Amino acid sequence: MAGKNKNRSVKTNEMSNWQYFLRHKGLYFMVLPGVIYFLMFRYVPMGGLVIAFKDYSPFKGIWGSAWVGLLQFKKFFDTPDFFRLLRNTLGISILQLIAFFPMPIILSLFLNEIRHSAYKRTIQTLVYIPHFVSWVIIASLTYQLFNVKDGAVNLIFQNITGHSFDILSKSSSFWGMIVGQDIWRETGYGTIIFLAALAGVDQEMYEAARMDGAGRFKLMWHITLPSIKSTVIMMLILRVGGLLNTGYEQIFLMRNDLNMSMADVFDTYIFTRGITNGQYSFSAAAGMFKSVVGMILVLGSDRIAKRFGESGLY
Repeated sequence: MAGKNKNRSVKTNEMSNWQYFLRHKGLYFMVLPGVIYFLMFRYVPMGGLVIAFKDYSPFKGIWGSAWVGLLQFKKFFDTPDFFRLLRNTLGISILQLIAFFPMPIILSLFLNEIRHSAYKRTIQTLVYIPHFVSWVIIASLTYQLFNVKDGAVNLIFQNITGHSFDILSKSSSFWGMIVGQDIWRETGYGTIIFLAALAGVDQEMYEAARMDGAGRFKLMWHITLPSIKSTVIMMLILRVGGLLNTGYEQIFLMRNDLNMSMADVFDTYIFTRGITNGQYSFSAAAGMFKSVVGMILVLGSDRIAKRFGESGLY
């Protein structure tokens, strides 16, 4: 009898799950395109990572190419370019983490203090727009503004100081130029998540603090920031996980022969060796190394966050 009752309860749960699906089928169908996208373009291509352990030849195919084990990884670590690529990639990423990451938070706090709704929406729209400008246009604008011959910013600087400055060809200024472009393009768009978190802050806490005589700065420091701390930590974990992902298109468009020593990163190197030179197994090994390091950074930073009492990512 106990076994029959157990089977009946399992069937009841299965029916309830099916009924739950039917009741919310519209939501599941809305999620379906995203699931298909990730399956097709994120998970299925992972099968091709096997070429990192082979001497891949397009004529022999993936399964017909010779298995070489970790040889491609050894070649990648032994190449004289490895430490230069690591230095440039970490240098740009850490500079972005220090200079760019706080910007959306600061801008979100300022926008949250605006009480005039129409003015606030206008400002939000204006700061979102740069995100939708392609890197090709941003690179063109940068060249037009900062080139030594007739760049508008350079001409103004030359009229004031009597001499010009060249940030486009100097390798020492390349990292700062990349981070400056990121700040201009992504700061406004990055406020979306933080503004959503700010919208969920209990307004009664603000009212109680105002009754106690707290000003705007104290409200921000003691209520607003602690309320969005978990969101900030979650975004920081994701940012740390992408330390080796500096982006390909932006750096590829801004680099040249004069700043190449500071501009070549893992993403551009993988493209050059894999697509331009046809070294598919070598570039796959380099890309796999970058992905594994990113995963380790995400898991490590998530564990550190949990040790400090935060919820983390999962």
